[in-house]
Formats: sequence, C-alpha cells, structure tokens
Amino acid sequence: METYVVGGAVRDRLLGLPVQDRDHVVVGATPEDMLARGFKPVGKDFPVFLHPDSHEEYALARTERKTAPGYKGFVFHAAPDVTLEADLARRDLTINAIAQDESGALVDPFGGQADLAARVLRHVGPAFAEDPVRVLRVARFAARLPDFHVAEETLALMRLMADNGEVDHLVPERVWQELSRGLMEARPSRMLEVLHACGALAKVLPELERLFGVPQPAEHHPEVDTGAHILRVVDQAAARRFPLPVRFAALLHDLGKGATPHAEWPHHHGHEATGAALAEAVSERLRAPADCRDLAVLAAREHGVIHDAASLRPATVVRLLERVDALRRPERFGQLLEACECDFRGRPGWEDRPWPAGSILRSALVAVQALDAGAIAAATADKAQIAQRVHEARVAALKSAPSCED
Repeated sequence: METYVVGGAVRDRLLGLPVQDRDHVVVGATPEDMLARGFKPVGKDFPVFLHPDSHEEYALARTERKTAPGYKGFVFHAAPDVTLEADLARRDLTINAIAQDESGALVDPFGGQADLAARVLRHVGPAFAEDPVRVLRVARFAARLPDFHVAEETLALMRLMADNGEVDHLVPERVWQELSRGLMEARPSRMLEVLHACGALAKVLPELERLFGVPQPAEHHPEVDTGAHILRVVDQAAARRFPLPVRFAALLHDLGKGATPHAEWPHHHGHEATGAALAEAVSERLRAPADCRDLAVLAAREHGVIHDAASLRPATVVRLLERVDALRRPERFGQLLEACECDFRGRPGWEDRPWPAGSILRSALVAVQALDAGAIAAATADKAQIAQRVHEARVAALKSAPSCED
C-alpha cells in the first residue's frame, strides 16, 4: 500500500501558491484495508475515505470507462492492481496529474512540470473529451492562472466537444458550480474568453454569447463591443474583491443589449427591462442562489438610472430607493452600487475616473433613513394614505439635504 499527494496540492506547491486542501491516491489497497486502518468511507461512486486524524481525502487508485453521454456516464474500477500512472491518466490537465510520494519525490508521467514552467493548460489525453465538465474546468483554471494559455490542441478538443454536443449534457448545478468559482478567481474574464473561443459559451450562456459583436452606445467607447465590455466589468469586480453576488450582477447587467434589433445599433433604448427579464431567466436556469439572482436582476434593470444620479430630481431618487428596497436592504443596495461602479469603470480609460453616482445615492439614502416613517404613519388618520405621506416626507427630506440640488 502506497500513498501519494496528487492534484492541486502538488500543483500549487510547485507554483508557490498557498495549498488549500490535500488529496491523496492510495495504490495497492482494498476498501477493507482502508477500513482496517480506521479510514471512514465517504465516496458514493468510487472508494474515497477520510483519514482518521487529518480528515484529508484518500481515494483508491482507479480507472474509468465512458458508458453514456455527460459527466455522469462513467463506470469506475478501483482495485489493488490499478497503477498510479493509470490513475493519473484519467485526470484533466497535465498540471493536475503530478503526484508526490511520501518521501517528497515527484511522479510526473505526462509532463506537468514542463507545462507549469511554460504556463500551458494542456489536457492529459483523449479521455478528456469524455467529460464536458472539463471544458468548464479549463476555463476556470484560465481565470485562476491568467498568465497561462490553453494549448492549441486542447482548445481544438474543447471546440469539438462543443460542436459534437457533449457540452449540451452539462447540468445546471455543475455549470453554476464552475461559473461561480471562476467568477471568484483573479481574472474571471479569462474564463469567459476561453468559453467563447471554444464555442461552449454559446451552449451554457447563449445570452452572454450574443453580446459579442454588439456595439456599445457611442458615448461609451463604441470600439469596445458589449462582450468585451463585460470582460472588463467582471475584472473590475474581481480587482475590487467584491463578493459573488456583485460579480454575478456585473456579468449579467447588460444582457438586454443582445436583444436590441440590429437596425437600432449602437442605441439600446429600453434594454434594461429586457435585460432584467433575461437576468432572471438565466439565474433560474442556472439555479443561482437568491442573493445572486436578485442583485443581477436589479443591476440589469436599474444601472442606467443609477448612472444618471447626478441629474435626477429628488422625487426620482426616492422612487429609486423605494423600488430597490434600499431602506430595508441597505447592504444589498450597497452591492448594487458596487456592481454599477464596475459597469462604469469597465470602459477603456475610465478605470480611475470619479464616479459621483455612488456617493450621491449613498448620501441620499442616509438622508431618507433619518426620517421617522413610524411617526408619520401614526399621525396619518387615513391609513390608505400612509405610503404616499411617507414618500412625500422622504422627498422633502432629500430636498432639504445639504448636497441636494432640485
């Protein structure tokens, strides 16, 4: 029985990155051997065990055979005669197919160290094409390791998987899992670029794919199309270390522009309402968490109004605050402003420009929050008029705020 550290722990150590989790492969053992040593079984499809002390994962060396389309269509074989090299051969990328034995020596049968040095994401072998999730994983690794490039032969294989329908078998949960992880990486734009280049973006996020080639309005650097703008926006969100809901909202905020008739380009009148409906539909399809879905819908619907904050009348500002439930959900309102700031800064040369809308609307919220809505409600005899009286008082409070100009 021999144990090896494999995968990400080895890769990240060689790259000088922090090692988060350590996975192990066990060669020459049976499930009974593992149980006798106190390991606890956790694997459903194949034998995986938790170490009795460290609780790290130990999987028996295994091979796999494709039996049906999609990422679940595999039969696994784990037995003492499965070699380490056979186990590593089923992995996705060469940089993830390096093992380290108990003495610290590396086992690298597929050239992973050379690809680490060359900054290349390369598939291990033809079995890569059997699992559509690997297309998403390569794109995610491109976002995590932005100075790496995808090998031409790997990109060609990913294109084939998109063209032959293998990518169509991805289920929403796996798409969301990889997409959300990729959005939280250092350069999420690289994930989208790779998916776009191999044709997979059109399969998993066709609403986003349609933005490539759609011009931005003339005042927003029309030389950068809407797809390229989205790449810049999500990178702005990553650079500011904003949370996942903000990054997801940044990703989906401009979907409505993809529905603009060609004859109306570069104008996109009314795209916000269409975009909000599309953002909700995409969120539901991907089964995104409610906080991500809600913020994406708000950003798609409201980003145009928010950018115009400096020219809005107090009554319009109050209606905006009420519409997005800013008084009851100020934290979410702050995230909405963060997503809109990323939209603003996602234009060439605008990265460091002042964005007054954020401070204007934050100050407006503070002014309106100071109002005692309960006292107004108590003093209103006709209860049907409470909402209108509170609204009017909020407008008055904003008009009297020091920074407000009517």
